[in-house]
Amino acid sequence: MTYAELLQSGASATEIQAFLAEGDNVPVTMRIPSNLRDSAKEAATLYGMNFTSFVKLCIIEKLSKQEQEKHDT
Repeated sequence: MTYAELLQSGASATEIQAFLAEGDNVPVTMRIPSNLRDSAKEAATLYGMNFTSFVKLCIIEKLSKQEQEKHDT
């Protein structure tokens, strides 16, 4: 199943979050401003996690929140 298929099936935010957290890890290279990276590293530390975990959490929250907002409107 893909993310789009989950959305089309009316999956809950919890189901979407579980789907997004599964799977193999793959390397990703991104180019972002150093201030954004440094701020994200600092925020991650404040939340007691590393940068990678913080980025994953942000993406999962954003993707599952979009579906919640569609159902709320």
